[in-house]
Amino acid sequence: MEFMKDFALEVYFAKYEFSVKYNIGGSDTQTVTISDLIKLCNDSERNRWEKLSLGYTETLGASALREEIAKTYDNMKADNILCFAGAEEGIFSVMNALLDKDDHALVAYPNYQSSETIPLGICEVGGIPLDPNKNWDMDLDFVRDSIKPNTKLISINFPNNPTGKVMNRKQYRELVELCRERGIWLFSDEVYRLMERSDDIRLTQAADIYEKAISLNVMSKAYGMAGLRIGWIASQDKEILEKSKRVKHWLSICNSGPSEFLAAIALRNRDVILGRNRKIVNNNLQRLNQFFASHADLFEWVEPDGGCVGYPRYKSDRPVEQFVDELVTNLGILFLPSTIFRSDLGHTPQDRFRVGFGKDYFIEALDILDDHLKKDR
Repeated sequence: MEFMKDFALEVYFAKYEFSVKYNIGGSDTQTVTISDLIKLCNDSERNRWEKLSLGYTETLGASALREEIAKTYDNMKADNILCFAGAEEGIFSVMNALLDKDDHALVAYPNYQSSETIPLGICEVGGIPLDPNKNWDMDLDFVRDSIKPNTKLISINFPNNPTGKVMNRKQYRELVELCRERGIWLFSDEVYRLMERSDDIRLTQAADIYEKAISLNVMSKAYGMAGLRIGWIASQDKEILEKSKRVKHWLSICNSGPSEFLAAIALRNRDVILGRNRKIVNNNLQRLNQFFASHADLFEWVEPDGGCVGYPRYKSDRPVEQFVDELVTNLGILFLPSTIFRSDLGHTPQDRFRVGFGKDYFIEALDILDDHLKKDR
């Protein structure tokens, strides 16, 4: 693997993330405390927590955790699951397990940078643009035309980061069938799944319906537990799980035992946790829609299909970076400018910014911004 360039999002976040008052550019939902999570335990679970060993855990992930993860799928069992220290490690491990220098991959963009930078360090990569002029739709004819004899992988992310787009179900089924016809792996980043605006648009997890699919998920986004650093992949193909596990041996080796225990507790109580987070997101989104409606001269906004992020267009003649920098400096409000989401695979709009509406302080921050913009006029 070639030496990779800087991870632009993390470099930018490192400057502000833990010092800014209102991070409303982040992409996770509201978190909980360990105390809140332990309150959901029964007496037996609390006893096990207090006596939990701090030794190594198995590389695959604790069996109890993998069993809980498997319950979130339709057709997966514990031995179809491989856990990682977050989603990032899962992307790195799968790409390095699956691809080699003579392969070709197709990656949808705009995206989370790892999706393209990691495979670009291994093989030739082509881009699949999501069209901002068509509400970020994917052109399947373009995908068909972009496939080469050595195309081994197509990588997608829905609900998408940073746009919040969810591919329509018919097109999704057609993409799966295209991969099946050509014998191409489908890597499906599903970390924002369960945060769709409607259950009617939710996509079936790829690993449940395609034998050469790899589904990625994590505790960080919908569940709001980024600090646990627990992610996973699911696949019907045991060989790719084994190969990815062997890459993990060179990385984290195993996950944190306390994190695995707490993640299993959270998944057993996922209806409570997801219900709380959906309520926060929906309330914030209602206020965000009002905000953009009242500032339509400055912003172009389409409510995202899912997730807790959106990608509005800044309509001013000023560069969006200047707008974002002024907000973080003067108001302590952090957005992510579209320069962070530049792609090596093709052109991406440079007049947008990512807004994250998953936190309970979001409306407070938005009210401050609203007042600021009205006074600025």
